Amino acid sequence: MQAGGPEPPARALRRRPSVAVVGFPNAGKSTLVNRLAGGREAVTDSEPGVTRDRRALQSEWNGLTFDLIDTGGVDLADSDELARAVQGQARAAIEEAEVILLVVDARSGLGPGDAELADLLRRSGRPVVVAANKVDRPDDHALAAELNALGLGEPISVSASHGLGTGDLLDRVVEELRRHLPDEQASDAEESPRIAILGRPNVGKSSLLNAMLGSDRVIVSERAGTTRDPVDTEVEVDGESIVLVDTAGLRRRGKVAGTVGYYAQLRSERAAERADAAIVVCDADEGLTAEDLRVAELAMRSGCATVLAMNKWDVSRTDIDDARARATRKLRLRPSIVTCSALTGRNVAAVLREAIRLAHRAAERIPTPELNRFVSGVMADRPPPQRHGRRLRIYYAAQVGRRPPRFAMQVNDRRLINRDWAFHLENRLRAAYELEGVPLVIDYVPRKGRRNRSAERAGRV
Repeated sequence: MQAGGPEPPARALRRRPSVAVVGFPNAGKSTLVNRLAGGREAVTDSEPGVTRDRRALQSEWNGLTFDLIDTGGVDLADSDELARAVQGQARAAIEEAEVILLVVDARSGLGPGDAELADLLRRSGRPVVVAANKVDRPDDHALAAELNALGLGEPISVSASHGLGTGDLLDRVVEELRRHLPDEQASDAEESPRIAILGRPNVGKSSLLNAMLGSDRVIVSERAGTTRDPVDTEVEVDGESIVLVDTAGLRRRGKVAGTVGYYAQLRSERAAERADAAIVVCDADEGLTAEDLRVAELAMRSGCATVLAMNKWDVSRTDIDDARARATRKLRLRPSIVTCSALTGRNVAAVLREAIRLAHRAAERIPTPELNRFVSGVMADRPPPQRHGRRLRIYYAAQVGRRPPRFAMQVNDRRLINRDWAFHLENRLRAAYELEGVPLVIDYVPRKGRRNRSAERAGRV
């Protein structure tokens, strides 16, 4: 954000103690983080430098819940602009962490920059645990002895690929955390709403997140595809805790098949599935494109409430009314469009608050009597068309799920449902309960009367 611009709408939070996982590129940090966290959240590949932004994965060991902060490889001798940005992210993780986990490739041994990195960690004042990674066989344990030369304590031999030694490593990490947090242990609070930031590559997703926070939380580069892992940031907005998730740019899968970007894309899609709402970022200078609409459709299929953010509005000549009309015509959710500029901070707070509002709407429940009155009114105003002399009847309606809202409608015969009338009911429901931009699931359940039960017993249904 520019100096003197608007205040950021969000303030970063962190409730749990954290462990910064650092090391040279390709030392196996992300593989080890996945192993310790018990999942496959961080992107891994034999290509060095896959991880760039720092990201937190929750872990639990011996009754203590904490965050593992996966970071990009730190090579202090690399002066490339992107490498420097990765180093900055790793330094920020070190500053925020209670414990540092240094991962070293034991098979490669100590390199020329290891002493410099070890000196940086000593000066941080944080306790450091050294993990000698890639010790895959019992005969390889001797390889870890060389790492004592770092002067950071006895290294622990582990194999991230096979899981060997990870229990001992977690014991040491938790011991250090308890030593520095004797009276602190994170408590499980009600899960905060999750807001995913989605979009095609290079539309300004990471810039928008940084503008929301007022700091360089994630790396921003003109190079498309900079973000690879979904980056979770817990923040406070108007006194409420939420989680913002920056994601990799979404392309058509065929264009990234067989590359690191393919796995980054899969994780972005999974991030959308776990989110309550999505901010679909579009480049306002290019208008609302077919690719933007495809990303919004993916958000809908993932169950995300959706708002479209037309970023770079400060340099745009796009007709906003035309974009809104196209979104209403092409997208079943009928999401709202908010113009903004990550560069100047204009309307950034409005985008975030709209996404939070939608997340809350998706989590609300409509009382059953009120819902039945609403459905009866819709049926009276515009009855469903007849089919073969019969008309659809809805006997009873109830909301059976949230995030996204799910409704069960008990009907006389599902074969009488007319597609246009079903869309009409859905749109009336959105308009009546401010659910524009929220995906709705409506199940039409046939009523099982005496005739239907007799048919079932006879095996005819």
